[in-house]
Amino acid sequence: MGSSSSSYAPRKIYLDVDGKVQKVVFSRHCSPCDIRELLCSSSNIPNTAIMVVDPEGAMVSIDPTMPTNCPNLYKVVPLSAGQVEKDDMFHSVLSQVAEQFNAFHITELKTELTNRLAMLEKRVEEGLRVVEIEKCKNDLRKLRDEMRLNCSCKYSFSDDGKKVTPRRDVPNYPKYTLSQETIEALKKPTFDVWHWEHNEMLSCLEFMYHDLGLVKEFNMNPITLKRWLLAIQENYRNNPFHNFRHCFCVSQMMYGMIHLCNLQEKLTLTDLGILMTAAVCHDLDHPGYNNRYQINARTELAVRYNDISPLENHHCAVAFQILSLPECNIFANVDPEVFKKIRQAIITLILATDMARHSEALECFKQKVDNFDFTNEEHVTCLKKVLIKCCDISNEVRPTEVAELWVDCLLEEYFMQSDREKSEGLPVAPFMDRDKVTKPTAQIGFIKFVLIPMFETVMRLFPQIEEIMVQPLRDSRDHYEELKQLEDAMTE
Repeated sequence: MGSSSSSYAPRKIYLDVDGKVQKVVFSRHCSPCDIRELLCSSSNIPNTAIMVVDPEGAMVSIDPTMPTNCPNLYKVVPLSAGQVEKDDMFHSVLSQVAEQFNAFHITELKTELTNRLAMLEKRVEEGLRVVEIEKCKNDLRKLRDEMRLNCSCKYSFSDDGKKVTPRRDVPNYPKYTLSQETIEALKKPTFDVWHWEHNEMLSCLEFMYHDLGLVKEFNMNPITLKRWLLAIQENYRNNPFHNFRHCFCVSQMMYGMIHLCNLQEKLTLTDLGILMTAAVCHDLDHPGYNNRYQINARTELAVRYNDISPLENHHCAVAFQILSLPECNIFANVDPEVFKKIRQAIITLILATDMARHSEALECFKQKVDNFDFTNEEHVTCLKKVLIKCCDISNEVRPTEVAELWVDCLLEEYFMQSDREKSEGLPVAPFMDRDKVTKPTAQIGFIKFVLIPMFETVMRLFPQIEEIMVQPLRDSRDHYEELKQLEDAMTE
């Protein structure tokens, strides 16, 4: 499986081709597409859809850092023509439905759409192969998004008030073997989250829960953990920024900070479970429009939550809707009184991610940091709030080539909102207006006045984060200030 290592040594793998050993060598800078073509050529298979399996039948991710395997030979297996035909059939059906949704006859088409969705879900449950399942679920998710966009209300809920639609079958996303290289990279803020597909991110999240001892501590059923993670993924929308990759990014940073700050030795396993679960759930069903828009537009969420952190309250509600389903309840075997405390703690952390509460959370931690007591519950709660806030807005801690892509995604989402605000006659924030903001102007103030002060405060308790987390923020600030000077010079 892939990793974020930057080693220049070529990768060597060995294939079983008609009973003979075939050696394949490729650069770590090759794209997965190039490697796939090389594997097809080496195995005498036409350039078509393939998968790679190890001697135990487990799928191996095709990427530049797939594990070396001598003497255990990999095998390249072509996907059948039948699978391609099924894909074509699904695309045809989905295209027809999408075309109908572009029309204005929403009421008449709603019943037909529901029947088509049910048919597609039934086909998934009747045993489609793993590669088909992921494709079908993506198509279904797009259809659900189209339902939301064409519906007169801004949010879509089913008749019982729940939008969540968890997998009912035993989850069967591909079994990936994480290399030691990947396992070590997961523990560092330098991890490149852009190299991973959704199934791979799910496998990494599953590994984190096992590695931290959370599965054992909460007596989780491993199948329930898989089902819960799939339900989580399905309930993140395909926004430019607030999507499942952002969820994984925040969760991986939390996992990295747990290791970097040696939190296993300072906090209880229950606290670690609360931190990880809050990170995974913190932006569930984010619509791509922030709290200010919700309140100004008087959306259903703003009305429901009385203009008080409408999005964060909604994220909490969806998180516990998922956990209320027996097949997705990873805390099913926890004592009810303990679960009440876990639930309240997760809600507290997710609500703390509202930037309107930033000063309150940071000030609470500042008052305690110089005389911090890990046995004091109030101190630990303040720390957990600041940790999830750090992870939620930590993109600039990562290498520049990783962080800048996130800035592009965030600006795209901002511009999408400001365009809508202009069309609806609502107030527009200058930092979201495509006519006024640039990358440097968007980042300099945020890094100088929000990120650096917060991370430097955490550094007072954990000095070891300075080199790997605080210094990259200072470098990023300098980088954008140089860009700003260039922009100003060009303007003059």
